[in-house]
Amino acid sequence: MVRMMSLVPVLVALASSGAAAADSRGSYGNEVAEWRAHREAALRSDDGWLTVTGLFWLHPGASRIGTDPSNDLLLPEGSAPGYIGTLTVTGSKVTFDAEKSSGVQLNGRPAGFSALKPDAEGAPDTLAVARLKLLLLKRGDRYALRLKDNDSVIRKDFGGLRWYPVEEKWRIKARLIPPNEPRKLVFDTIIGEQDALESAGYVVFEFEGKQYRLEAAGRGPDLFLVFRDGTSGKTTYGSSRFLNAKVEADGTVILDFNKAYNPPCSFTPYATCPLPPPQNRLSLAITAGELKYQSKQSLADLHD
Repeated sequence: MVRMMSLVPVLVALASSGAAAADSRGSYGNEVAEWRAHREAALRSDDGWLTVTGLFWLHPGASRIGTDPSNDLLLPEGSAPGYIGTLTVTGSKVTFDAEKSSGVQLNGRPAGFSALKPDAEGAPDTLAVARLKLLLLKRGDRYALRLKDNDSVIRKDFGGLRWYPVEEKWRIKARLIPPNEPRKLVFDTIIGEQDALESAGYVVFEFEGKQYRLEAAGRGPDLFLVFRDGTSGKTTYGSSRFLNAKVEADGTVILDFNKAYNPPCSFTPYATCPLPPPQNRLSLAITAGELKYQSKQSLADLHD
């Protein structure tokens, strides 16, 4: 799984906020509206992407963590005790030695001294103290701590999602062409590292008489696509959008661009999002799915 992170006035007429943009005249429109509502609820939820408020890159050796300015990794003022423990990077091993009086927990239990598992090995170990959570990440050869805060300004300032109206023409039947031999799909990321996933092959589709293709990552029936198109940087998020799809038993794939969505880095500067590979940058303007995000403040400025 990839881990990896101004609205022109005409858009006000193009789409309304959240799931209300869906055409509810039929069951398909209702299904998309439900999917969009679930996406927004996930973003708004505790521990969702809107709670990500920091990213600390780790260096070899020991790093003290806490709210006191003397620490190497400084937590937000007033959010936690002055010192919660020391994180040590030794080669490919990361350990945490807790300050027991701080009340810090590791995966829901009182923390002591322990090696930490990063997200590259599955669900990462989580340190929790007061309202904060810290998760160990691995990006290339580097380690980082991701900070989550359910009281984040980003979460409080969330302006809701905006979408293109649902059009069934953007629910496109495609076919998957698997690779002749196993290969990796390599992504550059916004942090300058590269991430590689197993390539599922190319998803080939036609739209208005022209053929297009996108390379998908995935194993088994589940596909993950990172793409740019002719709307990127205009009406939709500039770096990329994401799309999930499934392969049917006969090799067909439904690409439902009405469910194309923005990466986490469109909401928080502390995500590590993949960028679309060159083969996934389309000239076609896909006028479907999630629009460029604006916070409450930027929406207010738009209407001033």
